[in-house]
Amino acid sequence: MTTLGGQAPAPVIGWHAKAAASIAGLVGQIRDEQWSLPTPCTDWTVRELVAHLVSEARWTPLLLAGLTIEEVGDSLDGDLLGDDPAAACANAIEVALEAARGPAIAERCVHLSFGVTPAQEYLRQLTADYLIHGWDLATALGLNHRLDPELVSAVGGWFLGQHQNYLAAGAVAEPIPVGPDGDPQVRLLALFGRDARSSAVAAAVGRFGEAFDRGDVDAVMAAMTADCAFESTAPPDGVRYEGQAAVRAAWTQFFESSADARFETEEQIVCGDRVIVRWRYTWGQGPADHVRGVDVFRVRDGLVAEKASYVKG
Repeated sequence: MTTLGGQAPAPVIGWHAKAAASIAGLVGQIRDEQWSLPTPCTDWTVRELVAHLVSEARWTPLLLAGLTIEEVGDSLDGDLLGDDPAAACANAIEVALEAARGPAIAERCVHLSFGVTPAQEYLRQLTADYLIHGWDLATALGLNHRLDPELVSAVGGWFLGQHQNYLAAGAVAEPIPVGPDGDPQVRLLALFGRDARSSAVAAAVGRFGEAFDRGDVDAVMAAMTADCAFESTAPPDGVRYEGQAAVRAAWTQFFESSADARFETEEQIVCGDRVIVRWRYTWGQGPADHVRGVDVFRVRDGLVAEKASYVKG
């Protein structure tokens, strides 16, 4: 296969296309109730993360066409997702990929905030962004978060030389310590400040919590294992419910008796397969109409296996 002028297409064009298409596929699987889920990017919900990715895609054809940031101006400010975020994402990525397949990519440059940059280098940056944020999305949604090995290798080899620049610019968090002989995906995610196991465990509790806040018993149970267990706060030792049927009955009774109450998360700590959540539970308007407590979760295979609750007496 050749391009205009007889040149073989740059490998990064294919990497960028594969990573971007993966994003479109993930976004197409997001259910209505999942847009507010937290992600491993702690400052962004699922919707906010998708908005970032759509913005990246919308910038791509403009920058590849030679426009400067000043020339683009505020034309891409505001809500880029609209009422159909999946369609907005698919369209933005389709246009971006068409622009990236344009002639003579190897000879073109783009105007970025830090200076004029070869277009191929810009596509490498986008590939990395899509790849890592694709993992963030898949993890938040509870989908398969195994990354494409070719992309892991391509981005990993490139990012080793870029890591210090990204770190100095505040574009990535401090790296997570991992062994040098570990899984390449785990090592790559660690360079981008992601603890793969902790993030997946936290995401499982996040999906459970989002469903619980909606009082959606079906979604709560879908976030729990078949052999799940719940231990209530009833003194002196709590009441323990085991198995889907018993736990479902406990949640159903709870939601029916506390329709106007609400939980607020004060802190969340992940340690291995355990998650500790400090919360405040409010049922009225008075200063004493609340209690504060702790949930201790155990997560297995991306689902909550156990929830043990405690309150301040």
